[in-house]
Amino acid sequence: EVQLVESGGGLVQAGGSLRLSCAASGFTFDDYGIGWFRQAPGKERAFVAAINWSGREAYYGSSVEGRFTISRDNAKSTMYLQMNSLEPMDTAVYYCARQTRPFGGTRLGPNQYDTWGQGTQVTVSS
Repeated sequence: EVQLVESGGGLVQAGGSLRLSCAASGFTFDDYGIGWFRQAPGKERAFVAAINWSGREAYYGSSVEGRFTISRDNAKSTMYLQMNSLEPMDTAVYYCARQTRPFGGTRLGPNQYDTWGQGTQVTVSS
């Protein structure tokens, strides 16, 4: 069974940092690009960042570029999202997702991801 499990969310003050993890199983992890999305209450799911299958290419949403860093450890089948300089507007449920097709790029919309984790809550207080 293809599965993604997020962890690392929590409550942090503005200006603080968190690192999210996404552990994958059930497929050949290093064949697929992985992305992070987030959904705040009352809002649509939004793209945060994506990394390609090799880890050599990353792409960020404009609201997080320069503050967040996406990375992956293919030996551990795990992807990470390091979030620095957090702001209240970053409060959301964060989801990791696997791209539908292997060996894809990073600039893909959410409909090109077919497997999603259950999400992890990130709350940033002011």
